[in-house]
Order: sequence, then structure tokens, then C-alpha cells
Amino acid sequence: MIKISNAAKAVVAALAAGAATVATAVQDGTFTAGEGVTAVLALLGALGITYAVPNRPADADRVTPGRGI
Repeated sequence: MIKISNAAKAVVAALAAGAATVATAVQDGTFTAGEGVTAVLALLGALGITYAVPNRPADADRVTPGRGI
């Protein structure tokens, strides 16, 4: 199994969120300051939240009573 670091996972999530918001913002042919702020906040939010959430331990592949899926 390939182990992905928290930092790499966060960077990929931030790039995906930033690209999605920018692609949505330019649909009307203009890119306003408000849309820019939204894109930056989406990028920073995805980066911070994804970095803060730990990766699931490798032994969590099994269903254990009381631990959920």
C-alpha cells in the first residue's frame, strides 16, 4: 500500500478546490475581486482542513465492532 503524507494530500485537495472555484468563476467571461477572494478562501480552507484531518490507520480496513466502517 502506498502511504501518502498529510502535506501531499492537503496540496492536492487545495489545488482541486482552487481549480474548481476558478473554473466556475470564469464561466461568465469575467473574474471579479469577489470571485478571487472566494477562490483563495476555498484553496486555503481545503488546504487547512485536509491537512488537519489525519490519515486512516492501515489496520482500519477491517470492520471492528464499535469502530464503524
